[in-house]
Amino acid sequence: MKFSGTNVLVTGGSRGIGAQIARTLAQEGLKVWINYRSGQAEAEAVKESIVAAGGQAEIIGFDVTDEEAFVAAIKSIVESDGELSYLVNNAGITKDKLAMRMKTEEFMAVIEANLKSAFVGCREALKVMGKKRFGAVVNIASIVGETGNAGQTNYSASKGGLIAMTKSFAQEAASRGIRYNSITPGFIATEMTGVLKEEIRDAFIAKIPLARFGEPREVAEAVAFLLSDHASYITGETLKVNGGMYM
Repeated sequence: MKFSGTNVLVTGGSRGIGAQIARTLAQEGLKVWINYRSGQAEAEAVKESIVAAGGQAEIIGFDVTDEEAFVAAIKSIVESDGELSYLVNNAGITKDKLAMRMKTEEFMAVIEANLKSAFVGCREALKVMGKKRFGAVVNIASIVGETGNAGQTNYSASKGGLIAMTKSFAQEAASRGIRYNSITPGFIATEMTGVLKEEIRDAFIAKIPLARFGEPREVAEAVAFLLSDHASYITGETLKVNGGMYM
């Protein structure tokens, strides 16, 4: 793929889908900044795999829910590289529980980690990218942000809000040449889905027209496309990567 930019920050890039996004973007020639909160060893391992394959990567530790730390991290990247071309807001958490038993603090913790943090990233990226009138942001939302899901009122709200927020940023940033899009993965084969019991896994697969869970690579390649020059006329879009589970 063709990229006019040079570097990218991937939040939550030390494991799972985030790690694969980092590896894929590095393979495409971008310098990848791998964010982690507590998994420094995992982030180092992702960096080492990228460098061993001939790519460029750095790790950058901060908690995305800490606004000052997030702002400082982006400033540090710009000071190092002279710009921030791309941002992937991937970091997030779950605190699943039926709504009638969910405490307000459990609801807000997920909103803070998944939605507020992405807002800060989107806002700061707009400030930085606006100076060069170039850039692209991809927010990793979720299929449940479109469909809702029992036991995930907080997570669904955070991801549904992320989809709507992405569209608003896209409208505000278009005049500056900056694009904002979101991706809504369905069930992806990661550590989280790997612990599902076989009967539960089979029940989910029965609802997926392509009859399988997706691979992290398939999400990462969708991210790469939306950031690339090949998607230069796409903004405010929500790209479903769910095997047809929700159309």
